[in-house]
Amino acid sequence: MYLIAGLGNPGTEYENTRHNVGFAAARHLFDSYHFPAERARFQAQISKGRIGGEDVILVRPMTYMNLSGTAIRAAMDYFKITPDHVIVMYDDVDLPFGHLRIREKGSAGGHNGMKSIVQHLGTQDFPRVRIGVGAKPAGWDLADYVLSHFNGEEKVQMEETTAQAAKAAAAIVEKGLSAAMNEYNTKHEKQAKEA
Repeated sequence: MYLIAGLGNPGTEYENTRHNVGFAAARHLFDSYHFPAERARFQAQISKGRIGGEDVILVRPMTYMNLSGTAIRAAMDYFKITPDHVIVMYDDVDLPFGHLRIREKGSAGGHNGMKSIVQHLGTQDFPRVRIGVGAKPAGWDLADYVLSHFNGEEKVQMEETTAQAAKAAAAIVEKGLSAAMNEYNTKHEKQAKEA
């Protein structure tokens, strides 16, 4: 069994912001794999479905970003899921806009949601799908930037990127972490060189 978490902030005012791309990726998974309606549990919206023959718990923490680990840890404990079967999808300002990066493990990198998850799991060793939202412009406060809304063109591109992020998370479940990294990390590196 896997737990796939998409990070974001609850509430309509946060929709279509950089910090909510994890929620958007989770929505793509929800739709693509026909997960049943979400239920409120563990301070999150959760749904249990199947991807590639594996049971998957899809989680969107409703705790606000900085406390994401609370909801994920509670769901992990209930379903007895180990950290190596937890996949987190989240926004990353250190990646170019529209790029993806699957990582097997690593630090929180200054991301408060990830800091909370690392703290509650007691380890950095869990897979993640980083969704590039681009570096903050000069003179911007980081919090203001990640809570800013996408413009029309960005929104279209990010819709495609979050759909790819969902496919990348599903590939980890279906094909294994190494195969997913080879497929999605290489693809985006190639695109970056061509751009």
